[in-house]
Amino acid sequence: MTDPSPVLRNGTGQDDGVASAGHRGAARSRPGERLAQWMFIVPAAAYLLLFFGYPILRNAVMSFQEYTTTTFYTGSAPFVGLRNYSEILSSDLFSKTAATTVLFTAGSIVGQFALGLAFALFFQRRFPLGGLLRSLLLLPWLLPLVVSGTTWKWMLDPDTGVVNAALRGLHLSSSGIPWLTGPSQALGSVILVNIWVGIPFNTAILYSGLRNIPAHLYEAAKLDGAGPVASFRHITWPLLRPQVGVVLVLGVVYTLKVLDIILVVTGGGPANATDTIATQAYALSFQQFEFGRGAALSNVLLVISLTSALVYLRAVQRARNV
Repeated sequence: MTDPSPVLRNGTGQDDGVASAGHRGAARSRPGERLAQWMFIVPAAAYLLLFFGYPILRNAVMSFQEYTTTTFYTGSAPFVGLRNYSEILSSDLFSKTAATTVLFTAGSIVGQFALGLAFALFFQRRFPLGGLLRSLLLLPWLLPLVVSGTTWKWMLDPDTGVVNAALRGLHLSSSGIPWLTGPSQALGSVILVNIWVGIPFNTAILYSGLRNIPAHLYEAAKLDGAGPVASFRHITWPLLRPQVGVVLVLGVVYTLKVLDIILVVTGGGPANATDTIATQAYALSFQQFEFGRGAALSNVLLVISLTSALVYLRAVQRARNV
């Protein structure tokens, strides 16, 4: 017997009417989904453009202007082309601050990475109170840099600091070491403080990478007679390269723009011995009120940071393709 109310069905056994209704419902829901997606994206994009994009653009424009304190009264900031860049790049102080920046960055990165990797390998082994010690290791990273710098300045004070007091008490130095007043010692002091601040970040990232390495690889290497050095060389280091890239790239970018620690501990002295590009840009803008030259120098620092990151990422990409 034939069905008195036949219903056309598609190839999947679904009613054509139901299928078409479903397609229409999906089509109607897509604009709503896209609107919801844009509602999440637009506020974040507006925030980035307002608080990051506009300052960078304004700083770039200011670097081509003669922007001083008189500009706030007259409203006039004449364009001077590349004069600000030529003046800062040709000055003797820039060459000195650039060399100091290189030494400060290299010393900080090497110290932070070496000690961070050592701590990460140490905490990879399970032992009592290991979790508590890992938590305490994060304290230098969580403290405000001004607090850390002030504490270290008090500790390294040549006359009343606890470091020199301990050296005198152990009869290792009769007069103490001029940690903050000697040019070479002052640079070493700010590098030491920056290493202390950066160790927790390196340890946390590298430790997470070590935890992701399968344990059976070490067991197989041990059965093959590989020692700790061989296991580190052939297993740990190759599999840890992504985390190594993260800590090195971010470490270079962060270290190049370090300002708080140097200003608090030494103020850029003595005799500009600890003056870096970042501190010099700050001095030009907020101490000498030469905002155009300060903006130009900060843009130079931005280009150096981006170039360093791109060079390292390119080298890592080439190493992966070999």
